[in-house]
Amino acid sequence: MEKYGSKLLGTSYKDPITSFSLFQKFSVQHPEAYWSIVLKELSVSFLGAPDCILDVTDKSKHGGTWFPGLVLNIAECCLLPRSHPRKEDSSLAVVWRDEGCDDSDINRMTLKELREQVMLVANALDAIFLKGDAIAIDMPMTVNAVIIYIAIVLAGCVVVSIADSFAAKEIATRLRVSKAKGIFTQDFILRGDRKFPLYSRVVEAAPLKAIVLPVIGNEVGIQLREQDLSWKVFLSSADCHTRSNNYTPIYQSVDAVTNILFSSGTTGEPKAIPWTQLSPIRCAADSWAHIDVQVGDVYCCPTNLGWVLGPIFLYSCFLNGATLALYHGSPLGHSFGKFVQDAGVTVLGTVPSLVKTWKSTECMKGLDWTRIKSFASTGEASNVDDDLWLSSRAYYNPIIECCGGTELASCYILGSPLQQQVFGAFSTASMTTGLVILDEHGIPYLDDQACAGEVGLFPIYMGASDRLLNADHEKVYFKGMPMYKGMQLRRHGDIIKRTVGGYFIVQGRADDTMNLGGIKTSSIEIERVCDRADESILETAAISVTPVNGGPEQLVIFVVLKKGFNTEPDKLKSIFSRVIQSNLNPLFKVNSVKIVPEFPRTASNKLLRRVLRDQIKMSVWSRI
Repeated sequence: MEKYGSKLLGTSYKDPITSFSLFQKFSVQHPEAYWSIVLKELSVSFLGAPDCILDVTDKSKHGGTWFPGLVLNIAECCLLPRSHPRKEDSSLAVVWRDEGCDDSDINRMTLKELREQVMLVANALDAIFLKGDAIAIDMPMTVNAVIIYIAIVLAGCVVVSIADSFAAKEIATRLRVSKAKGIFTQDFILRGDRKFPLYSRVVEAAPLKAIVLPVIGNEVGIQLREQDLSWKVFLSSADCHTRSNNYTPIYQSVDAVTNILFSSGTTGEPKAIPWTQLSPIRCAADSWAHIDVQVGDVYCCPTNLGWVLGPIFLYSCFLNGATLALYHGSPLGHSFGKFVQDAGVTVLGTVPSLVKTWKSTECMKGLDWTRIKSFASTGEASNVDDDLWLSSRAYYNPIIECCGGTELASCYILGSPLQQQVFGAFSTASMTTGLVILDEHGIPYLDDQACAGEVGLFPIYMGASDRLLNADHEKVYFKGMPMYKGMQLRRHGDIIKRTVGGYFIVQGRADDTMNLGGIKTSSIEIERVCDRADESILETAAISVTPVNGGPEQLVIFVVLKKGFNTEPDKLKSIFSRVIQSNLNPLFKVNSVKIVPEFPRTASNKLLRRVLRDQIKMSVWSRI
């Protein structure tokens, strides 16, 4: 902004902080200008130049065609030294530690060492697979998993992302939909002293060729099928190459698919969402612009390559010149926190349920997290008290809230270091992202008007999906959405609130809204109030059900209590009624409270209110 602000905004430009919102709006109106500048800040190299930045002549493509004619290999961009952002062969690319090794030195890998390892694996891939083959990864996000991911893309193949928590049936679905030709996995998953089977789930899922890495040592700890290979044997297939640590990347058009990711699949078969080479550029640019990930940073984010956050984390580091920090183990306890301290993490990615655990168990006491300059939080709605606790670990540095989607390859709303941040809220739409909030009739509210409703995204969105492998992309994201200023809005499905001060608060999905006494509200809005209503409460989930004989929707609140508490449901019902009526609406009434040991969640930790709603309906029908 200091370099280009006056040139782009003219006399309207004052300074980066005062003019940030104006610059964001400029980027929406002139995305070509924004991307031509930002690409120079990222570690992205092309073969030649694109015909243009954005081509909107094909009206069948809502989002236009980005960088037509551009050819590159985005994995190669992660591996090459560069003058700006400054990446040298000796630069630290990855740091990691294994669980149970708290007092050991941090493991380190330079950019040159990473490149050599990736090229070794790419050569081994060429001995087994063909260009364009889909190859799955189903294992924790270890340093080897990262090497495999980059190698698959470098070799012109397609990564199929599968979370290591999935049962065999879910693994099989994703392998079938993606038409995968092979899969990388581990023999076991290690948590403390316990081993949990992973290879056996893969075997049950499909007869595909599996390359199996050992969780401990150099030899796999399980008998493999005849067609499968151990990691050691797989790497030996690269030995036939005289220069196994060198590899010529497969260059492809910018819209070539590099990764197949999946939606949560909570309402049926998960949507198979292809990422092109545009997607990494988008997520890395958002991390640069909004989280300030840059050269010299050490970025840690406990996640998995099976979820969108895994590839976002990977590319946000390597395309910005930051160091990727990986903990090979559970992030729930002191050992993870000590790794954050010892690795000198400067940016820490979290999810709210993880922060809640850290706070309630006091497992991070005595650790020094003061090198952290910012936090990034995503996945679910944040708790203000938990955020305050987290921020206090690092001199009350900001928590950048992030909300997006697999199909966007990024966040559509988040925070910015150039704006005052509010716990549990988003301060801005992301750079180049245009959005409106729709009323119940699909009519957009005025810009900057305080309101709540379903969000509609402008279709010109660099990096967003333009196809699905197993569903109608047009039907899922555009059909039924209103026109706005000549544009067909894109569906995302979130209900968001814009406050008087211009901040955004996510109030849940469109299918998590409820009608209480003729007034629409959201589950999250009620849960925010109830979570803080009594010291015995760990978390709450609010749903509404329609009585069997008809009538107004009734509010039911599920509660998970903290350990050591045994509060009665009737007492909580009274407490909830009081705080809801005083903080939200005096007409809202709590019909009943149900105490449960835990909530049903997706593998990515999203709360399944639909399952709770079904439980209530079943219990009602069983009494009839």
